[in-house]
Amino acid sequence: MASACKTGHRALVPTPRRSASDAARAEATPADARAVARDAGLRYSTDTRPGITRRRSGRGFSYRDADGATVRDREVVARIRALAIPPAWTDVWICPWPNGHLQASGRDARGRKQYRYHAQWHERRGTDKFDRMLAFAEALPRIRRRCDTDLARRGLPREKVIAGVVRLLELTLIRVGNDEYVRLNRSFGLTTLRDRHARIEGSAVRFRFRGKSGLSHEVGLQDRRLAQLVRRCQELPGQELFQFVDEDGTVRDLASDDVNAYLREASGGDFTAKDFRTWAGTVLAYRALRALQPGTGEVAAKRNVVEAIRQTADR
Repeated sequence: MASACKTGHRALVPTPRRSASDAARAEATPADARAVARDAGLRYSTDTRPGITRRRSGRGFSYRDADGATVRDREVVARIRALAIPPAWTDVWICPWPNGHLQASGRDARGRKQYRYHAQWHERRGTDKFDRMLAFAEALPRIRRRCDTDLARRGLPREKVIAGVVRLLELTLIRVGNDEYVRLNRSFGLTTLRDRHARIEGSAVRFRFRGKSGLSHEVGLQDRRLAQLVRRCQELPGQELFQFVDEDGTVRDLASDDVNAYLREASGGDFTAKDFRTWAGTVLAYRALRALQPGTGEVAAKRNVVEAIRQTADR
């Protein structure tokens, strides 16, 4: 689904209602989890068994294995950091195995139990994507309210800048980006954009950059608050566009992990920036199908599906 030039700042569609039983259906029972983990080539894991724990250490964290020894293995530490466990989580449990289906769990700032699963687990449960999108639709109002609150903050604190990036994710569908793509391919996403990639004219924001697969993108929108935020970010020292000012007055770069951690905390679910594009693709395909002339028979139905997919990809 390619990014396209856009104007306005409305969300794609209203959020449908979803019952608690629907949300519960998306979670696997222990028996289901064992079967799915096995089929995905993973080891079933549970936070009721001993694992790695997290402790505060200076301005960061240290990790202890089940025997209480400090974890120093670089690969293990790198795996833990890649999970992007929010700093606010307490009672953090981390799976000792890299192939465990459940990689981490903890309590968020509100005391709610949260989870991190192995990537292969999510892939195997791709058939549950419909349920995932229903859950994401239910979470969208919470995400939007949190963004509104944080965008109203003074200055350029971390939460405000992340809220701006999240709002741009929803309105522009630009990929979130990561440093590895910049280093290897010189391709950019929202969190890796440079000052030169953004142009402000009044309340209009226009991004022009090289994206995935080397494709050139030009994406615009009208939003006075976001335009003001982008302009203020450009005024900070450094080439990176989206930076924030920490409590000590130090300017720091924003990363995709920051955005994903924010989304998980704001939504109360295991959602990431990628879910915005999946949601948008689902909505656009639905709209395209609704607009097509209904056909009779399987051939006509397949033709409409192909056309809806083509229109969605063109967006």
